[in-house]
This record gives sequence, structure tokens and C-alpha cells, in this order.
Amino acid sequence: MKIHFSIVPAAILLVFFNILVGGCKKKSENPQQSQNDVWDIDKNGIPQFVKTNYIELFNIDSISKYRSSVGHDYSDAFEHCRSMKHYFKPKTSIDWSMITISSPIKGKITRLDLEWAGTKIEIASDEFPAFRFSIFHVNLASARKIGDQVQEGELLGTHVGSQTMSDIAVIVNDPTRQGRMVSYFETITDGLFNDYSNRGVKTRDDLMFSKAKRDANPISCSGDTFISTDTLVNWVKLN
Repeated sequence: MKIHFSIVPAAILLVFFNILVGGCKKKSENPQQSQNDVWDIDKNGIPQFVKTNYIELFNIDSISKYRSSVGHDYSDAFEHCRSMKHYFKPKTSIDWSMITISSPIKGKITRLDLEWAGTKIEIASDEFPAFRFSIFHVNLASARKIGDQVQEGELLGTHVGSQTMSDIAVIVNDPTRQGRMVSYFETITDGLFNDYSNRGVKTRDDLMFSKAKRDANPISCSGDTFISTDTLVNWVKLN
């Protein structure tokens, strides 16, 4: 009988230990899960996961380069006095207000800002939650709210019109949580880039100024307004 009494407490202790370890393991997984919306570009690079154009490319005449001096200063916490987004200039022969705007990704709406022309809509990717895509000057096709889910290729609306160009920016929630910007063209797949190759763009680099090149050819700003002449060619004209 003594042997039975010695085994029972041991079994109880083993079960208690497994519960305790299991509980501790569960708790240790939570911080990792909370970091899913953070992406370290220096460590992991930039994933090329966008397969769908946000705009009707056949209606576009030219595209501004990343870090250009087009528009106004639109930079992040790590750079200054440069436009870290892309402007898409429609063809003059069409009605700009008829150009459809779609979600380039499957994701969740995280911001909706009324602008002087249309609405800025920001969408965080479901696949890479640290990556948020901002599309400017949209006439929304239907009422939207923050938290709404959108599908890849889903119609968001139309471009606001000829008073301004369409533009898109991508910001990444970096480990510092200050926000680090990347070029839209750094996030698209090779398959999608073929659409641009077919319009005469040879490489992704043709649509971007490197940080080193922009730094070597600086422009001056007053607030967010460019006040100096840029020596670099800011536009890529499509065939």
C-alpha cells in the first residue's frame, strides 16, 4: 500500500508541473504575437507581396520618383525634405475623375482623412500588418469607416479629378515605431512590375532616387514646401 501512496502524489505533482509550464509558455507567446505589426527592414528586407495595381495604369502618363521634389515634403522620421511617395499623373486626354482606385492589398482600413480634395485612405496589410498603404485624393464609392476590411482589388472609388494628381505612399511600422517609409515599387511582385516594364520602365530603380543620391543632390524646404530648384529629373514618362 505504501508504494501506491508514493506514486499518487508524484503523478499529481507531474500534472501540476505540466499545467504550470503550459501556462508559462502561453504567456511567453503573447509578446511575440503583439509584435506582428512591426517589421525590421534592415534585418528582413522589404517583402514583395503586392500583386494588384491601385490605379488603372493604362490611363497614366507618368510617375514621379521616390524621393523626388514633386508636390511637397513628405518624409519620415529618418529623412527630410523629399517626397517619399509616388505621384501618378493621368493622361491629359481623359477625364481624371473617372479613373478607378482599388485596394492593392487585402487589409484593414486604419485611417480616413478628409483632404482639400477627396479622401486619404490608409490600409494595413493582413499579410504584413506593419505595412500601411496611403492612397490620396479618392472620391469614395461608398461609406467607409476605420476598421473595415477590404479585399485585394476591391473598388475604393475614383480619383478626385484634374485639380490634383493621384499619389500613393507606404509606411512601415519599424522597431522604433516611428514609421519608416518605402517605395510602393519596392513592395510589388515581379509579376506586377511587368505591367510597368511593358510601359517602358526598365527597372524598379528607375522609379526611385536612392537616399545617397538624394542626399548628394539636396533640395531646400520651408516647412513642407520645396523652395529650391532640383537638379535631378523627377518624372518617369510611360510609353
